[in-house]
Amino acid sequence: MPSDAPLLIAVDGRSGAGKTTLAVELAALLREHHSVSLFHLEDIYPGWDGLDDGIGRYVERVLLPLRAGRPAHWNAWDWDCGQDGPERTTAAAEIVLLEGVGAAAAVARPHLDAVIWIEADAGVRHRTAIERDGAAYAPFWRRWADQEDAWLAGDDPGAAADVVVQGHRGPPSPHAVRLALTGLPACATLLGPERAGRRGLRLDCERIDATPDTAALFAVLYGASPAAVWLDSSDAGTTAALPEGRNRFSVLADASGAFGQQALHRAGTTEITAGPVTTRIREPFFRWLDDVWGRRAVRTPEDFACGFGLGWLGYLGYELKRETGGASVPMPDDALPDAALIFAGRAVVVDHAEQSVFLLTLTDGRRDPDREAWLTDARRAVTAPLPPPDPPSRVPRHRAPRFTARDSREEYLAKVQRAQAEITDGTTYEVCLTTSLSARVEHLDPLTTYLRLRAASPAPFAHYLRFPGFAVASTSPERFLQLTQDGRMRAEPIKGTRGRSADPAEDAALLEDLRSSAKDRAENIMIVDLLRNDLSHHAVPGSVTVSRLCAIESYATVHQMVSTIDARLQQGSARAGVVGSAFPAGSMTGAPKISTMAILDRLEQAPRGPYSGAAGYFSLTGATDLAVVIRTLVLEEDADATRLTLGVGGAITADSDPAEEWAEVRTKTRGVLSALGSDFPADPLPGGRT
Repeated sequence: MPSDAPLLIAVDGRSGAGKTTLAVELAALLREHHSVSLFHLEDIYPGWDGLDDGIGRYVERVLLPLRAGRPAHWNAWDWDCGQDGPERTTAAAEIVLLEGVGAAAAVARPHLDAVIWIEADAGVRHRTAIERDGAAYAPFWRRWADQEDAWLAGDDPGAAADVVVQGHRGPPSPHAVRLALTGLPACATLLGPERAGRRGLRLDCERIDATPDTAALFAVLYGASPAAVWLDSSDAGTTAALPEGRNRFSVLADASGAFGQQALHRAGTTEITAGPVTTRIREPFFRWLDDVWGRRAVRTPEDFACGFGLGWLGYLGYELKRETGGASVPMPDDALPDAALIFAGRAVVVDHAEQSVFLLTLTDGRRDPDREAWLTDARRAVTAPLPPPDPPSRVPRHRAPRFTARDSREEYLAKVQRAQAEITDGTTYEVCLTTSLSARVEHLDPLTTYLRLRAASPAPFAHYLRFPGFAVASTSPERFLQLTQDGRMRAEPIKGTRGRSADPAEDAALLEDLRSSAKDRAENIMIVDLLRNDLSHHAVPGSVTVSRLCAIESYATVHQMVSTIDARLQQGSARAGVVGSAFPAGSMTGAPKISTMAILDRLEQAPRGPYSGAAGYFSLTGATDLAVVIRTLVLEEDADATRLTLGVGGAITADSDPAEEWAEVRTKTRGVLSALGSDFPADPLPGGRT
């Protein structure tokens, strides 16, 4: 492409979708910083039967010259005379908007920089087109629509589009579309002035001294939100001895408001939806993450100790390993996204240590009545006495989910032995083998289910993530990675688990057994070495230290062996690169990471989904704090039921006892299964009986 060629953006959609209005208003916005030409395909169609010929004329006479950086000279169709009319010229301005049915046809797309596709209901489109063009169009509506049907039967510009707009859903969205274009790699350089405008935001923070019930607060503010996140320090105030206030903050947010967005990533494409506009970024996830998060965008308010200053929240699934040295595995058609995040332009942060609540809002300086209404509602919810949600009573036995295991005991033991054979062959030192339990039940309310989990197993990194059609309910005790805005890095891997006993003497013996276990210490130390290496890629030389090695932490259902690795971020390092270098967590792969992930693909033969990925926040302050997604139930809704999936596993070393590894799998499921009233599935007996 010539260096002086314009940025070519097609605005396509069926007749009456709202293309012309959007293109005209978008051109006016872009002219604030650029020279802009606007071409309408309706001027070049050769009559009412001329869609196909018009697309050909458009490509040859308009697109190809503009792509070469030359003005386009073309003949306007004289609709009264039924022949070509006078010659016209479309200048090769900095940006050219090409609007009309077929502007993004397959033959045109190789010459375009970006495609905007507008979807709209057929009835609304018909009414809009007739109102716009009057009686002259009415006799030809069906004739033209049949040509559109024929064209679209062999072409799918909507699927190929970079930006999809739900037309006629509220007022036109030129501002949202312009913002969407700034996120496209092809538009990033030229739309630099518009991208700079994205960073002209201010974080406002209001403190309220209060101690609301966080479960009730989430239910009141976000119980009806289709996409919401609750990063829940559910063990705050318990007797668990955790270092440095690790369970100090809870964050509650959804994707509503002027800045709210939702991002779903699948196999190399991130779809970001804001109101009626969806943007598709076709590039690796961590590259996109660096673009939207990799630099500080707001100042942290004074007297606000939490690292989250609004931004992205959600999960990164294990299959993102394809970008960090792992391989892709076959994915079912109904697989959950590789990553799912919301952007919160407003949120509630509960400081459990200071017994205070912070209401965070983002503003660009313009009047925002919706923001003020939300602040009023949030103040009322925080300060008014809130009845706690219904107590999460035990599920009746006859309604408790009945789980099945992906691997039987004998199958899992065989996989343990195969992992040990790999260790003997020298291809790995430690293999974090996983399996899963699944169930299909009558519809379960995801939030109620999560409340049961948190009551049974409170944890410092618990989280509840709800997206349209699915939810992730986790009682994770493990930090994957923390990166503060001033560059402090921390990882806290867990390796080594014992179930707890109600008998104090037996419980103390279990704790001591874990503390003195040479095998568990060896597992933990191998992962510590792996994470020291992961962090060293972006750390100031000499700053990587191990401040805790093989310490014991006790939770409601298990004792865990935990270590802490600290480091300082090297100046100039990409923050998203830090996350990518350490992902997925070494405590969920084994060591060395890349070769062991390949072994796991062969042994497990199934994607893990959100399980053993990471969940937490990416703040506009430049900070992140992510948990490992373990002790986690995934709930997926379909037409008549809820599908439940529980991932679980353990680390395999040369001296692992296969039977003990299976027992550890059972131990790790205890917290989730007991909360649901479920039992660990029994192995089938001969004849298929259980």
